[in-house]
Amino acid sequence: MNLIKKSILFLVLVASLAGGKTFAQRSLINVAIDSAAILIGEQTTLRLTVTTDKDRPVQIVIPGDTLMAGVEVLTISKADSTEIENDRLVIKQDVLITSFDSSLYLLPPLAVIDGRDTVYSNQVALKVSTIPVNADKPEEFFDIKAIWDPPFVWADYYPIIFGILLGLFLLCAIIYIIKRMRARKSLIPFKKPDPKLPPHEQAIKELDKIKQEKLWQQGRNKEYYTLITETLRRYIAERFGINAMEMTSGEILGLIRRNVEAQSVYDSLRQILQLADFVKFAKMKPLPDENDLSLMNAYLFVNQTKIEETNASKEEDHGNTSSGEKEISSTEKIDSSVKENVESKKEEDLSRYQPKSTNDTINLKE
Repeated sequence: MNLIKKSILFLVLVASLAGGKTFAQRSLINVAIDSAAILIGEQTTLRLTVTTDKDRPVQIVIPGDTLMAGVEVLTISKADSTEIENDRLVIKQDVLITSFDSSLYLLPPLAVIDGRDTVYSNQVALKVSTIPVNADKPEEFFDIKAIWDPPFVWADYYPIIFGILLGLFLLCAIIYIIKRMRARKSLIPFKKPDPKLPPHEQAIKELDKIKQEKLWQQGRNKEYYTLITETLRRYIAERFGINAMEMTSGEILGLIRRNVEAQSVYDSLRQILQLADFVKFAKMKPLPDENDLSLMNAYLFVNQTKIEETNASKEEDHGNTSSGEKEISSTEKIDSSVKENVESKKEEDLSRYQPKSTNDTINLKE
């Protein structure tokens, strides 16, 4: 009898131990909700927690897009596993849901498949409320969320900016064209630079301008002789290749005297430079005939020392010149009567400014 009782007690103990082990290995699933009451269009999160054995494979079943009619699934986070005591594992996962229909929803339980067994979670409720609207004041109806202003980006305004700039450019171009046409001018404002004249032509041109200004007739003798000497110095520098602009009158005369091509007009140049030095530095007031003689000698010096043009260049210039229109040289413009009167006094004026000794030579730099 005692043996039978001991056997029964042993079987009960084994059965109880086996049942406890099976219950300890059973998976559990729990669901909690962040906010059980939301407005239409708002979102809330379901917090899913699964507790199972460490080495036991389980599968959590979550609907992909709709949890139930009226409740939509937006996103499902990745599962996060944490190991706890007794070789157990806690798996956490979040489900973001929303609803656009106002109602009280009893959300269906979520399931976890544990081998051949399926374990269901608890159920939670979700209340979705609509926004109260005052029908008498429709202007007080607002969106669920305020409208966001887009960030300022310059690229969005490039078409407007370029359009305004292009419009201004076209307006300025039209105004410019109208003004040029009314003034009967060319639409191209830039002109090609005039070709550089030969040294003797440039010098003659400047002497003609000095003659037209009639400076000495206005009592501006110093300015008159300054312009003449500067014109001759530039001509000498380009014609003979010497730095005449930085030389004294005596240095220029010394170089010209040794030049075979200019010996015939050496006296003419000496008369101009010496008289100019007296006027500029000694404040001498020359006679009218002396002023005319200086200008005439300047013409004479340039024409006698200029480089003659070749036949080819002369033929080309002749072809470019229209028939019946020929340029009159400056020397031909000199009045013959004035020339005769001045020639008669040339020798007398030259002897007046002839230095008596080498010490009398004026070596003043302009």
